[in-house]
Amino acid sequence: MLKNKSIFFLVGLLAVSCSDPSLNKPLTHSDDLVEVIHGKSIADPYRWLEDFTSDKAKSWEDKQNKYTNTFIESTKYKKLISKNLEKVWNGESVGMPFKNNENTFYYYNQGPWQHSKLMIRRCEDCADEVLIDPNKFSEDGTISLGGISISPDGNIIAYSLSDGGSDWRTWKFLNINSGEILEDTLNWSKFSGAVWEPDSSGVYYQKYEEPAGELLAELNELPKLMFHKIGDSQELDVVVYENPDQPRWGWSISISEDGNNKILSISDGTEEKNRIYIKTKGADVFIPVIDDLIGEFTYITSKDGFLYFYSTFDAPNGKIISLDIKDNSFVWSDIINESSMPIRSANILNKKIVVTYLKDTLSDINIFNLNGEFEKNIDLGLRGTFSGFGGGIDDTETYFSFSNYITPTKIYKFNLNDYTYDLFWEEKLDTFDSANYATDLKFYKSKDGTKVPVHISHKKGITINANTPILLYGYGGFDISILPSFSKRFLAWMNQGGVVAVASIRGGSEYGAKWHQDGMLFNKQNVFDDFAYAAKFLHKNNIGSSNSTAIQGGSNGGLLVAATMLQNPDLFEVAIPAVGVLDMLRFHKFTIGWAWTSDYGSPEIKDEFLNLLAYSPYHNVIDGECYPTTIITTSNRDDRVVPSHSYKFAARLQKAQGCDNPILIRIEDRAGHGAGTPKYKRINQIAEVYGFALDHILN
Repeated sequence: MLKNKSIFFLVGLLAVSCSDPSLNKPLTHSDDLVEVIHGKSIADPYRWLEDFTSDKAKSWEDKQNKYTNTFIESTKYKKLISKNLEKVWNGESVGMPFKNNENTFYYYNQGPWQHSKLMIRRCEDCADEVLIDPNKFSEDGTISLGGISISPDGNIIAYSLSDGGSDWRTWKFLNINSGEILEDTLNWSKFSGAVWEPDSSGVYYQKYEEPAGELLAELNELPKLMFHKIGDSQELDVVVYENPDQPRWGWSISISEDGNNKILSISDGTEEKNRIYIKTKGADVFIPVIDDLIGEFTYITSKDGFLYFYSTFDAPNGKIISLDIKDNSFVWSDIINESSMPIRSANILNKKIVVTYLKDTLSDINIFNLNGEFEKNIDLGLRGTFSGFGGGIDDTETYFSFSNYITPTKIYKFNLNDYTYDLFWEEKLDTFDSANYATDLKFYKSKDGTKVPVHISHKKGITINANTPILLYGYGGFDISILPSFSKRFLAWMNQGGVVAVASIRGGSEYGAKWHQDGMLFNKQNVFDDFAYAAKFLHKNNIGSSNSTAIQGGSNGGLLVAATMLQNPDLFEVAIPAVGVLDMLRFHKFTIGWAWTSDYGSPEIKDEFLNLLAYSPYHNVIDGECYPTTIITTSNRDDRVVPSHSYKFAARLQKAQGCDNPILIRIEDRAGHGAGTPKYKRINQIAEVYGFALDHILN
């Protein structure tokens, strides 16, 4: 690592002079706040930054952004990346089509638009029309379209709005035939879809009480499952289910296709295991069918009185099961048994079960009949990720997509009668040709000998050696698999002669539930070791070095980057923790943070507290240590992982830094955790962050 790298910038209007921007590093006020928790004295000198909407915090934010801008605003690589991304992002894009009655819906972006528009095609030969245009929601593009839900009769669409990237959603309703926006408005919804009654009379949704304090920070508890009848005011909505004794349970509801059964899935934090309650037609209450956390049960569809589910009960890699309800008895049966490969998705359509398995992070598609008998493996000769296969149980056609790290999205129309498929749409990017890029799947051993996959992608023909800029990316948590998919931001790195390496480390579900369990709670250190050993594997094979490697991850991946960087300060040149969970002793005190205790553990329990303290980034910064150049990124309206995590970590790291490597924080305005961010903000952030990292590595 370059321990004493100096960075200079030009100042002045007529005359120019050189100065070191590090001399202008803002100082952060610290308090002598110490708490004793489980017998440990814990200092928290920057807790005042948890009040991140205060004038004092806003002033700190402005000073930090000004300081950061002196490093990132006008680097050589920022200009190159920005110019490249403007071209790449200018091509049209199409989302996966889906049908409702005779209407086909899909998202479309011509290229220059900040957000994709929701389109409708009313018949096979009809012209496409714009149904909802999010670009008209606000002048600056910061109000975005969230989820949508179309009524069974195809007449009304429910759609949600997010203001400035917040997780709070406002639901609106549009008459699909007339284009009229109905007066119905649903406020204070969060982490919720809109599920229609079969007769299209109204929707079910999850609602919280209006926050009494700061809406971007206040704890979110005691949700209610509500029913809204179209035409009524929200004040008349009916509580369908609540449980004041369990303030941290969450709800989602499904309704069987014949309307005879309402299936309530009850979650406890982010734990993938859930409870299933069912209300049969004519019943007054929901009956617990699965009332213990014994596995995951995800409703798929119904047919002839049978309810079909995906489950991990006694099957860590997943299986397909059915539930037969007769005379108030509930009989479960296995339909498709667990395989050596984990199930990524399962859909039932055309009376077939389409199961997508993961084989070393690559999709493998098998088709079964409703009795669970194998019928066909669909081999398209493509290595990467397949998604889609949505539709109804009697549909004979569906759509699926394919992509990998060097192949932009391709969407196919699939005939389920003869298993033929035709290309429906292909993303074509200006100045890009997949044939000029290469991607390879490798495996390496982590600290404890576990074999971990890593995808390595780059432009063909470049010289790869110890000086090559490496972007190592990871996530490692919450049962979320990081699978091959095309990324414009990764392309921006590759187009500057760099290599992108994506490690599918433990904590996800790339190898089933066990892969997740081996990276959660008291096994969390495995995740950081996996990430560090990915870098060591690359360097050992002369793919970059500690002087040329940048690491990046967002949210839980921000924790990954920060913890791994602190534990291995000499292994990386640049660290980019984005919207990270960085104070592991107080994450549970804001918005939905309490839900993450299922993966992290609870600071309220002593042994779990001690485990969290061992790797919490905010608490493991060592004064005088030389840490890599770091650019922390967050948004001031992030109400998923509140920005105070990043604020406090940046302040602590700036004070402790023992060498000239700069510690920066870039704070986006009018944006949240990531979803719904307009195109211009995304391009500018990628260009500034990657431009700075490359400039630091290559100069």
